[in-house]
Amino acid sequence: MSGEHKEKKQEPSKPPVLGQVTSPLPRVTIQFCTQCRWMLRAAYYAQELLSTFGLALSEVALQPSTGGTFVVAITTPSSTFAPEEESREATATTTKTLWDRKVDGGFPETKELKRRVRDVIEPGRDLGHVDRDHKKPGDGQEQANVETAPVTASGKEDKCEDCQ
Repeated sequence: MSGEHKEKKQEPSKPPVLGQVTSPLPRVTIQFCTQCRWMLRAAYYAQELLSTFGLALSEVALQPSTGGTFVVAITTPSSTFAPEEESREATATTTKTLWDRKVDGGFPETKELKRRVRDVIEPGRDLGHVDRDHKKPGDGQEQANVETAPVTASGKEDKCEDCQ
C-alpha cells in the first residue's frame, strides 16, 4: 500500500468553568410565569428581537418560571472581552436586567424593549420608526404601562395565586 493514514487525535474538550458561560453571546433571556400563561407573550418578544437584530443577537432563550415573573435580561461578554479573539473557551460575562415586570410596572412596549436591547449590543444603531417618537429620558414624560390578566374561556380572569 502506497499511502499511510495518519489518525489525528482529538483533544478532549475542557469542562466549562463554574460561573462562566460557554453559549454564544449576546444572549437575551426572557423569564416568564407559566401559571400566568405568559409564554405566548414571551415568545412574541423573542420573535420581535430576533427579527430586528438578526445575527447581532446570538441567542434568545425562553425560561419558564413561577411567581408572576416576567424578566428580560441580556448577557454579554464582559468589557475586557476582545471580539478579535477567536477562542471558543468560556469568557467572563455581564448580565443586565432590561425589564422586570414587578419593578418597571407591567410589560414593555415592543419599541421600548428593542431600544433597551439596542443600547446594550449596538448603541449607535438607528432603529428607524422605533426611534422616531422616542422620548428622551428625563424629559418629564413617562410612559404608561398597562398590565392585563389572562382571560379563560369562561370569560373570567385567571389570576396566578403567586402573582398576588
